Amino acid sequence: MRFACLLALLAFATPLFAADDKDGPVYTDPSMADEDFQLQGEYRGYFRPTSSPRSSINVALQVIALGDGQFRASKCYGGLPGEGWFGGERYEIPGERSGDILRIHDTRYEIEIQNGEGVVIDSDGREAGHFTRVERISPTMGAPAPKGAIVLFDGTDNGSFKDAKLTEEGFLMAGTETTQAFGDFRLHGEFRLPYKPKALGQARGNSGFYLQGRYEVQVLDSFGLEGIENECGALYRTKRPDFNMCLPPLQWQTYDIDFSPAKFDESGNKVRNMQISVWHNGQLIHNAASIPNKTGAGKPEGPEALITKIQDHGNPVVYRNIWLVDRSGPDSVGNNWLKLPVKAPPVPIRFGP
Repeated sequence: MRFACLLALLAFATPLFAADDKDGPVYTDPSMADEDFQLQGEYRGYFRPTSSPRSSINVALQVIALGDGQFRASKCYGGLPGEGWFGGERYEIPGERSGDILRIHDTRYEIEIQNGEGVVIDSDGREAGHFTRVERISPTMGAPAPKGAIVLFDGTDNGSFKDAKLTEEGFLMAGTETTQAFGDFRLHGEFRLPYKPKALGQARGNSGFYLQGRYEVQVLDSFGLEGIENECGALYRTKRPDFNMCLPPLQWQTYDIDFSPAKFDESGNKVRNMQISVWHNGQLIHNAASIPNKTGAGKPEGPEALITKIQDHGNPVVYRNIWLVDRSGPDSVGNNWLKLPVKAPPVPIRFGP
């Protein structure tokens, strides 16, 4: 009997670490992650193609752990996404860990990273650049719900999500939906992706905000990737983000979504596409985009408002601080947050301690 009770307890617990035979290890707590995790992340720095300091070029690296000491770095000239790089050419470079040192092999240079610092060495043994690991924080992280907003989740189950399941830390688990339908709204939500170094593609922390159950804004560990139509920030299989703003797994991230549903006339004919703007970690990645159809397995378009889902795809993605301003209701009138420009200048991302 005691053994049966223990099994029941474990069945409902949310482990900090779990193993998956297909996709490899799954980590939800940085303190329990593997040795590669401390080397993964974002690095800001410079590179000097000649010995002159005047030749310095701003360069950033997004270092991705692939498991068993293997890595891939995405090199962006100009800076990190959202602060100097806003799309364009990226260069992927392989690397591997030996002890606590990561060596990344560029065509003419080698980058050695240890304890959060990276040194660029050219073929003559000359130091030709330097990188420092940074941890960025979205400028909308922790944004409080404005006056008139509907708080959907604040760390407690207030009935706004159907059959909501919470972790021991008070985070909302994927696989739920709002109990109320909304039409025209703005939504703020924060999410954290698991660290799955050996997983690939859609198996790497898959979830999403399914607006009205029709249009999915994809949630996925796409850190350091191209940012295509099925990756983080995309309108699933329909429109890729203007550039990829996904941060490393196990870092909290934000979506701020301005959603206006498709419009229909009295005969049920669509007269205007759904329109959406999305800020990912404070950066505008969809600017009043016109979406001509439902996405993926979404419900058919129609004039009626439907509930919004947080998709469960078998990954321990968690959520917090979710609130919504219903623009179709009288409480939204005069709310300053609704007057923000659709197109905003780049917002600097804060850096952690």
